[in-house]
Amino acid sequence: MRRILVTGGAGFLGTRVTALLADHPDVDLVVCGDLRDSEVPGVVSIRVDVTDPDGLPEVLQAHRIDTVVHLAAIVNPGRDVPHEFRVDVQGSANVLAACVEAGVRRLVVSSSGAAYGYHPDNPDWIDETDALRGNDEFPYSRHKRLIEEMLAAARFAHPDLEQVIFRIGTILGPTVHNQITALWDAQRILHIAGSDSPFVFVWVDDVAAAMVRAAVGTGPAGIYNVAGDGAMSVPEIARRLGKRLLTVPAPVLAIALAIGSLLRLTEHGPEKIRFLRYRPVLRNRRLKEDFGYTPALSTAQAFEEYIRTHPDVVRVG
Repeated sequence: MRRILVTGGAGFLGTRVTALLADHPDVDLVVCGDLRDSEVPGVVSIRVDVTDPDGLPEVLQAHRIDTVVHLAAIVNPGRDVPHEFRVDVQGSANVLAACVEAGVRRLVVSSSGAAYGYHPDNPDWIDETDALRGNDEFPYSRHKRLIEEMLAAARFAHPDLEQVIFRIGTILGPTVHNQITALWDAQRILHIAGSDSPFVFVWVDDVAAAMVRAAVGTGPAGIYNVAGDGAMSVPEIARRLGKRLLTVPAPVLAIALAIGSLLRLTEHGPEKIRFLRYRPVLRNRRLKEDFGYTPALSTAQAFEEYIRTHPDVVRVG
């Protein structure tokens, strides 16, 4: 019987994970560790700040936690980079150290496909054996790479602590709104000339189900890309939304973003072009064949579900 702490358990993904764990027959205790209270029945809610290293080992020992699902992270990055570093990188270091000190058996971590980075020579489909290069100009991407480097070192130094790392694609859900979904709200969909910029989507319930499988020990330790089957290009997304493309050459967009950033009309600088142009496209073969989980929704189906729950995003007439 597992005794599980979920950091960030009161968040968008965390509430789904804790709810599934609370109903699981192999779970004895679910603790939501967050700065917000959990409203999930059957889940113990305690205040946990991952940036404070002192209280974490005591929490793990007091509740006899044997498994930690680490979801605490900045959901919409780009506003306060020092704070994002404290939460994402230092917070992950604190959680890892506490797990080692308390003798936790398994650590499940939500990483991101952003750890691979946004590079023009990315493979058409990225596998878990491809290099984690991140991008120093994108703090979120850099932070995810740093966290994974830390976890890799811990696998050698502390082999008794099992790790399950999920490199997740773009999560869609009924309440999600972020810098990616904001691209679809305009009357025309931004498209960089000469680049289809494929997206891989995964529905939030599929991510939660994979997390639960990892937490209860059904799925083996390892590193897995988490995404629905297939990919959707920007032109395909625009057609499904019934919207026209706004196709702009990369140099022109770079100049526009540089001017907009200088005048403080936008928080996005010309470096964002790489984010739009060279997206890592995640292959999910290992998730299905090695970990044993096949997402219920493909990339296209997850997008359809997003449209169903966000009908205003579709142009009518």
